[in-house]
Amino acid sequence: MSKIVRDTDIELAAQPAFEYGEKVRSRCLVRNDGTFRGKDIGEELVRKGDTGYVNSIGTFLQQFYIYGVDFPDRGYCVGMRAKELESLDAPVVGASGAAA
Repeated sequence: MSKIVRDTDIELAAQPAFEYGEKVRSRCLVRNDGTFRGKDIGEELVRKGDTGYVNSIGTFLQQFYIYGVDFPDRGYCVGMRAKELESLDAPVVGASGAAA
């Protein structure tokens, strides 16, 4: 039998990790799994280190947030999970030490 690894965390129990308009960077190579129209299955969509902006936040399987990330250098938007992204917008810390 094959060993199927499934994510058991329910991300929707918490607030989204990213906000609309937030600048993010891809943490990994993303290939087309067949859900991206106009590209062949297995074709590279996003490279590790590509930067983009969150322009939509949706859900998948009532379990995960899916972030629509616009990659201007590539000219298209790709749906990505939080674990595939990192924020480039550092929080602003005020004089009291709290994020502003």
